[in-house]
Amino acid sequence: MSETIKISATVRSDFGKGYARRIRMAGDIPAVIYGHGEEPKHVVLPGHATTLAARVPNAILELDIEGESHLAMIKDIQRHPIRPELQHMDLLTVQRGERVEIEVPVHVEGEAASGTAINQEETVLRVEADALTAPEQLVINLAGRAAGQHVHASDVELPAGVTLVADADLLIVNISEAAGAAAEEEATEEEA
Repeated sequence: MSETIKISATVRSDFGKGYARRIRMAGDIPAVIYGHGEEPKHVVLPGHATTLAARVPNAILELDIEGESHLAMIKDIQRHPIRPELQHMDLLTVQRGERVEIEVPVHVEGEAASGTAINQEETVLRVEADALTAPEQLVINLAGRAAGQHVHASDVELPAGVTLVADADLLIVNISEAAGAAAEEEATEEEA
């Protein structure tokens, strides 16, 4: 479950490239908050705290905008093409109890049967969940699965309150026979 990350922000009244550059030079990040039919709010976020928060998938930020509390989800991040810096953020207003569509990372654990090759086709899965209790990741256990078995989106175990939005037949993990094992098998057949 994702937790809310508290960050203080200030309202931004000046706009344009020059002002955004000055904000970034000061170590902060320009951002815009939109959603629920409200006028977009332009804010300045502290650089370090926001960069740490952006590492959490589907992070919910509890923003203190000059004394006013505001819940928002990170919707889009613009990054510098070379340096590891955040250039701008788009935040989506959320409310407690609201359900949102999000992409949750898929984590594969366990080892399939020997002589198999595992190919993870999808790294995220689109689901609908409560904004404040969304899972940070979905886990697929491959322990003991044989070659030829597949894991589809419908096979992924979802936490309570989370529903699948992606196509149920979407291939997540493909387990096939390893190339070396197939060659060994053919050599053994030829010897016999």
